Amino acid sequence: MQKILIIIHAPPYGSERCLSGLRLATALAGVEGDTPKVQIFLMSDATVLALPNQIDATGNGLQGMVEELVRHNVSIRICRTCAFARGLGELPLIPGTSIGTLAELAQATLAADKVITF
Repeated sequence: MQKILIIIHAPPYGSERCLSGLRLATALAGVEGDTPKVQIFLMSDATVLALPNQIDATGNGLQGMVEELVRHNVSIRICRTCAFARGLGELPLIPGTSIGTLAELAQATLAADKVITF
């Protein structure tokens, strides 16, 4: 089984890089047959993506995509340092996402067959 790590550091709103990362992860998690193991690590301003109940101008948020990825057993970790720097460390997160450490990111990077950044 192929292991793919996706690191997203772009903010969820204001550019489409975060959306593109989620779309790729969704496509990879939905591959039939030899489905790869997909992990996502949110860093910098992307950490706010893990906060629930965000609604954009269209009435839709990215939360549904995150929840779908969690249902597909995609591990979604949030950089602890980045989260605490933005005041997110004690806030509730979308169920299935969790705070992670740089050491965990380093381990995931070493274990991954491919690392993709957005």
